[in-house]
This record gives sequence, structure tokens and C-alpha cells, in this order.
Amino acid sequence: MKNRRRLLRQARTWADLSIIGIQFPVAIAIGFFWGRWLDRNLGTWPYLTAVFSLFGIVAGFINLFRITAKAARDEEELAAQNERGPESWDDGDGGDDRS
Repeated sequence: MKNRRRLLRQARTWADLSIIGIQFPVAIAIGFFWGRWLDRNLGTWPYLTAVFSLFGIVAGFINLFRITAKAARDEEELAAQNERGPESWDDGDGGDDRS
């Protein structure tokens, strides 16, 4: 049972990493289209498009760093648990900090 929970935790980490490929371009697209919409309505072409595209790029990188840092912490935690042995594996008490 504990081994199953450990495998599920690894699968969740891999699932978190797999969304990087979609989150990065979506953040850029949201910034671009929001800036373009503002430019059209305010008549400021191309300034807000450029600014909000840069905001999207920054948001994409922030998401990238957050997700990879969380995955690295999870891997380190898992490696430490493996060194201690099966008795230290997560018992599924819900102590995960995800919301």
C-alpha cells in the first residue's frame, strides 16, 4: 500500500512537469492577446502588445521555475525517504502542501 502511494506521488510529480509545455505558451498568448485588445481599444498600437507579451513571457518563466523547483524538492524528499527505507514512506496522511 505504501509503495502504491509512493508511485502515485511520483506520477503526480511527472504530471506536474508535463504541464510545463502548455503553461508556457498559454501565458505568453494571454499576455499578447490582452495587450492587443488594450491597444485596439486605447489606440496605443504596438506598445501595450509588446509590454503584455513581455509580462506573459515573464509569467511563463516564473511558472517554469516554480514547477521545476517543486519537482526537485519532491525528488529530493523521495530520495531521502528511499535511503531511510520503506518504514519512512508517506502514509497518505494528507501532509502535502498542495491546495
